Amino acid sequence: MAKISARYVCQECGAATARWAGRCDSCGAWNSIVEEAPREQAPKGLGSGKGGRRIELVALEGASAPPPRRAVGIAELDRVTGGGLVPASALLVGGDPGIGKSTLLLQAVAAIARAGGACVYISGEEAIEQVRLRALRLGLANAPVQLAAATNLRDIVATLDHGTVPAVVVIDSIQTMYLDALDSAPGTVAQVRACAAEMIRLAKRRGFALFLVGHVTKEGQIAGPRVLEHMVDTVLYFEGERGHQFRILRATKNRFGPTDEIGVFEMTDAGLLGVANPSALFLAERRGNVSGACVFAGIEGTRPVLMEIQALVAPSSLGTPRRAVVGWDAGRLAMLLAVLDARAGLALGGNDVYLNVAGGLRVTEPAADLAVAAALVSSAMDVPVAADMAVFGEIGLSGEVRAVGQAEARLKEAAKLGFARALVPKVGRAARPGAEAPIAVRPIGHVQDLAALFRRGAAAGS
Repeated sequence: MAKISARYVCQECGAATARWAGRCDSCGAWNSIVEEAPREQAPKGLGSGKGGRRIELVALEGASAPPPRRAVGIAELDRVTGGGLVPASALLVGGDPGIGKSTLLLQAVAAIARAGGACVYISGEEAIEQVRLRALRLGLANAPVQLAAATNLRDIVATLDHGTVPAVVVIDSIQTMYLDALDSAPGTVAQVRACAAEMIRLAKRRGFALFLVGHVTKEGQIAGPRVLEHMVDTVLYFEGERGHQFRILRATKNRFGPTDEIGVFEMTDAGLLGVANPSALFLAERRGNVSGACVFAGIEGTRPVLMEIQALVAPSSLGTPRRAVVGWDAGRLAMLLAVLDARAGLALGGNDVYLNVAGGLRVTEPAADLAVAAALVSSAMDVPVAADMAVFGEIGLSGEVRAVGQAEARLKEAAKLGFARALVPKVGRAARPGAEAPIAVRPIGHVQDLAALFRRGAAAGS
């Protein structure tokens, strides 16, 4: 039999090579290739040897109703998961260190356990006493949650595969677990993939909801193979600055609910508390009549959210002006600056530009283009945006303002918070003649119209 040589696997993308290299050819990561033990002899092809077992095919329509969802009891978490936890589902929770992943999951299992569901919390990073200290700080010490500190996956599977089936199991974290059948270290691609597959298979067979906590890399992606996100049913990301009290839990994948749904939490001494009205919270410290500030009426998942976008355009003393962006795409900011320069005659390329989404929220939808452009023009001309005006719309490369979806929901949320006017795309249902709008709308068809609006404001102010 031919000798099986060792192989080297990239810990970022999972690509395998025959020899070690300092840089992965597949993903370009440096110092990410680690030697792994050789695999056993591959099985023979399907054309030889023993045949497979026939599987039973069933109809799409089942005879019995599916099991109901289990509500966690934390409204924002239930919203993100699509209405509660689905039995036999696997959820992956990722986020920066110290952002609140373990705190939220401990609060979740405590709420479920107090409601009568058996919950198991297995920590591979902390001792049992450390978990108890956190529970005592959060006021959850009397919750009937079963704890364990273990990293050997074989022992964990043997424990969960017998006795009463729990409702929820938390593994904190999947990068600390190891399978003794593999020679690689915990946290490597092979270990993370194998441990996650075994736990997901057990959850599907036994019927409990499984939470897997995942570490993230410095780029913000969950560490380990990308296939890990494909294996689970739901992927939840924690967003927010560590020094900020707001935390955003976003569903980037959900087989049982809407994707891009968000839950807003506030970090307090008593743990993470859900925010029922995030728009009011994000705008609580807003000051009116300040140039460079604009309120954007956005949609996060199924929820309309109003947030303040702040821009500062200042003369630059450097050969290459600064571009600093927090909470938005830096490439899209460069595109908007080019459009305003070429289509509206605003020479902003030689200035330092700073852009910030207040509240720690990250905006990804293109509907924020018009609000960002309004904030930039407002700061450049030193003309404040009206304090009672909300803005939304997408901007194309030719300078046209394009319609966006769910305009009615955006306008209703703005009206609920006391806004009287809205700057909206010229085309679209909300701007059509005769369309019912809860507030007065002003249509904008091109960035030239936006610049002219602020020029008239500057002339009136002078």
